[in-house]
Amino acid sequence: MRSFLSSYYYSKDGKFDFNLLLNINQFPSLRYSDVKSYTYVEAAKNWIINQKKFFNKEKLFFLKTHNSLEQYFGYRFTKSSETLGAIYIVRDPRNVVSSMCNHYSMNFNEAYNKMIDEKASLSVKNSDGNLSNFSFLGSWSNHYKSWKNNFEFKTLFVKYEDLEENAYNEFRKILKFIDELTGKNEPINKKKFNNAINSTNFSSLKQKEKLYGFKESLTFKKDNKTNFFNLGFKNKWQQNLPEEISGKIKDKFSNEIKELQYE
Repeated sequence: MRSFLSSYYYSKDGKFDFNLLLNINQFPSLRYSDVKSYTYVEAAKNWIINQKKFFNKEKLFFLKTHNSLEQYFGYRFTKSSETLGAIYIVRDPRNVVSSMCNHYSMNFNEAYNKMIDEKASLSVKNSDGNLSNFSFLGSWSNHYKSWKNNFEFKTLFVKYEDLEENAYNEFRKILKFIDELTGKNEPINKKKFNNAINSTNFSSLKQKEKLYGFKESLTFKKDNKTNFFNLGFKNKWQQNLPEEISGKIKDKFSNEIKELQYE
């Protein structure tokens, strides 16, 4: 998603390279904070404060986040005065498990336990060992429902699987959604659109990582063979998951799996 958006909005011809991703940064992050050491609650308290401080409302910013919209000890992640809209990518939780196992070097049980943990989070510590960045995840179910039940600003839900099966229609829908949010009413640039889709398909991104590396990959950070772009759409839980794990996930998230038609 970031690859496509950065190619379409931040390049002249729509052709992707990894440097374009610098236009879509992650929030929360140290980049958007003057405080270099937090407690978890202090970090949450500063989410909206930092949004007000670092993002000029005269300009449109695209940001990536892993954060839930659940409140953390009474502190909200964002609100309509700071966020124009959101694009939420949802994926079959049985495939999320395999992806987590690859990215975080977990086994299936560890990944499953992370997904059902209502206190789950992501945190980064600075060189002094103090907390410098904190994202609250909650459980997979609560995370999804927190964004689904948000009516303060518009949220477009995109199923990861639809990006494979109908990429052109899905990305057209995304551009239309952004256009409506911004009120620009600009026609889609067909050349940039086609180039952005063709240069950011999964096989192309995987090949670029192989040739040039990718700083968000764990391979980039330490000496192992874990790649960021791993299986992609070939990640099929029916082939990869032990029956015990897939059964536990289906039971735990049965309502969401039915609602999203992942049965």
